Amino acid sequence: MEQKVNNTDLELKDRLVAINRVTKVTKGGRTFSFAAIVVVGDENGIVGWGLGKANEVTTAISKGIEAAKKNLIKVPVLKGTIPHEQVARFGGAQVYMQPASSGTGLVAGGAMRAVLESAGIHDVLAKSKGSSNPHNLVKATIAALKEMRDARTIAAQRGVSLDKVFNG
Repeated sequence: MEQKVNNTDLELKDRLVAINRVTKVTKGGRTFSFAAIVVVGDENGIVGWGLGKANEVTTAISKGIEAAKKNLIKVPVLKGTIPHEQVARFGGAQVYMQPASSGTGLVAGGAMRAVLESAGIHDVLAKSKGSSNPHNLVKATIAALKEMRDARTIAAQRGVSLDKVFNG
């Protein structure tokens, strides 16, 4: 369940996932610009991503951070892992995540690792299939995290109390 977050009083840490150099060729020569994809999170269940484009790397990164702060989501983190397994796609990238026992660590690659670390998930088994494009991997990982639901939200949606669920 997607839940937007207000970022006014959060201490967010940013992670640079990828920088792409784009070349535009005109009759006057080549013009270089940069696209930076950035993930921000408080390592306590809140994460967001952003894309910044500019003629300089530092400006592109700062634009990406500002964009990431505008679309933060809340992710259910249970004892350092995710509540259930999840599959998501974005473009050609497909991601699979499943909960892991405490002490397993973060078994994920590249762009997925950055998103999961920023969200504060410490124990998870994750696999990316298909495209390894960091832009699509980040979007697919965020899409999978948006779909995560914990027992509290499901019980609230069904109108059941949690003690009734766990105690029979």
